[in-house]
Amino acid sequence: MLKLKRVYDDVSQQDGKRILVDGVWPRGIKKEDLEHDEWYKEIAPSSDLRKWFDHDPDKWEEFKKKYKKELKEQKGLVDQIKKDSDGHNVTLLYAAKDEEHNQAVVIKEYIENK
Repeated sequence: MLKLKRVYDDVSQQDGKRILVDGVWPRGIKKEDLEHDEWYKEIAPSSDLRKWFDHDPDKWEEFKKKYKKELKEQKGLVDQIKKDSDGHNVTLLYAAKDEEHNQAVVIKEYIENK
């Protein structure tokens, strides 16, 4: 089962495998302080797409379309997350303040609809 969680939220045993899906390290957190199993920075949106989107909810639908095209290029990481979450909890970690409009939401939707 795929779950989503901000990197600033408390760790839970129900998190299972914890995968950071941001392209850059989260602000204010030392690398040794973030409890995570993997950092798949390659799966994050391209810099151009991230800058264009700028967490603007008005661009959300277009961002999702563009980002899903990018995710097709990350088949190995997408397949690994899907495999890991088959019968097990996997939590996708992200730093964005907006819990509804971020790349982890798109990754989860993309994998669940595959």
